[in-house]
Parts: sequence; C-alpha cells; structure tokens
Amino acid sequence: ELIPVMSPYLWVAMSGADATLASQAVTANNLANANTTGFRAEMYATRALPVVGSRLATQVYAVVEQPGANLESGPVTRTGRPLDVAINGRGWIVVQAPDGQPALTRNGDLSISSTGVLETITGHPVLSDNAQPITLPPMSSLQIGVDGTVSGVPQGSQPNAPVTLGRIQLVNPAVKNLYRGRDGLFRSRAPLVPNAAVGLTPRALE
Repeated sequence: ELIPVMSPYLWVAMSGADATLASQAVTANNLANANTTGFRAEMYATRALPVVGSRLATQVYAVVEQPGANLESGPVTRTGRPLDVAINGRGWIVVQAPDGQPALTRNGDLSISSTGVLETITGHPVLSDNAQPITLPPMSSLQIGVDGTVSGVPQGSQPNAPVTLGRIQLVNPAVKNLYRGRDGLFRSRAPLVPNAAVGLTPRALE
C-alpha cells in the first residue's frame, strides 16, 4: 500500500501560512488588551530557517518567535481610588501565582477579598516584603504609600490612630531574567529582592 507523502514545497508554504496566523494572533491579543491595566504587549518576529535534507538545501520555512515583551512604562491616569496604584518607571508588584510561587505584575488595580486578602483584580494575592499575602482586618479607611506601605484605620479604632498593616513587595529584576507565563504573569529566573528604589503613584493606574 502506498502512503501519500506531502510535498516538501507544500510543507514549506504551509509553514509560512502558520507563521502569518501566529503573528496575527499575537497582534490581536495586544490590541484586545491595549487598555488593560499594566498589560505588557508581546513582541514577535518571523524568522526563516533552512530545511534540512537532501535536495532541500535551497528551501526555507518560517517560524514565529516571541523574543520578549514591551516593558516601557505606559501613561498614568489618576483615579482617586485608595486601592489603585501605578508603578513609577521600571519595577513590578510581587503577587502569588496559582501555583503558590511568586510572580510579577504591573496591574495595580487592587481589591480586598472576602477573607481580607489584598489582591489584584484577577485574584492574585499581593505579597509583602516577607513574601506572605497581605491580610487586612475590616477597615474604616485604607491608603497605600509611595513605598508600598499599606496603612489605615481598622473598624472600631479611633480615626486618628492609623496603623501599618504591611508593605507591598516591589522589585526590579534584570530584564534578561524575565519571562512571561501562560497565565500572563511574569517570572524571574533570579531570586526576587525588594528594591526600595521602586516607587508607586497612589490613587492612579498605568
């Protein structure tokens, strides 16, 4: 029985079509998230690679590579909301990924869960300088400082007696160590170290 074999020329042409579709998917995702808080646009490039094999030395096929992301800071918009923060310049907020490991985001659209955990709008707990989720008691008022310090007045306390409840872990790892996970969060191949030079703009979003 003869088994049909795809022409190498047809396969090469298909690789180009696949690369085009992949590039369009990346572009569509970037456009769809253009107004998403703290979103980092994916970068992509198409590269031609030679086909290995006899009589194929002059043939090439196309592949799409994603060498990284656009890490430039976006415009900052004042919101007036106490739980909104924008990072000044370079830097990241450390959160807990679904696998329990630390991950990085610039999404400063924060909220408080039903159990009192400070988290991103996507439900990732925000970690403190000691790498633990920041848990808050019921609050009458709350504010986040430029250095990430979370303070406020717990319910039942005197209005003039604010207390410090934790500090958001802010880091700025080397770009070469960063990579994006499938969940949209970034990770660092090197250990994360709090960086006092990273600051926030309170009551604002990037």
